[in-house]
Amino acid sequence: MTGQWLYRIVPARPGMPQGPTDEERALTAAHFEYLVSLRDRGILILAGRTQEDDTFGITIFEASDRAEALRIMDADPGVAGGLFIATLHPYTVAVARDGLVE
Repeated sequence: MTGQWLYRIVPARPGMPQGPTDEERALTAAHFEYLVSLRDRGILILAGRTQEDDTFGITIFEASDRAEALRIMDADPGVAGGLFIATLHPYTVAVARDGLVE
């Protein structure tokens, strides 16, 4: 049975979104490519971030269990590379515009 999960990310370095280093830019690009790959594999439901100085991002996705969800989160280059601090949460989409939830 597949369940839904959410991981929340915050920048590991305060001020990073406004003034990223070259390494942080590279990790951000790899993070985005990873999210696209999750989407293309049918795992990702949605991902995005707030547009505030004190930003955070969320990724909502499907995984068979907590262990798989942790593997997916930990494989994110932004998380693995230390760009973001991530927390994992079981999640259920209750209402979706595209009819994802019946």
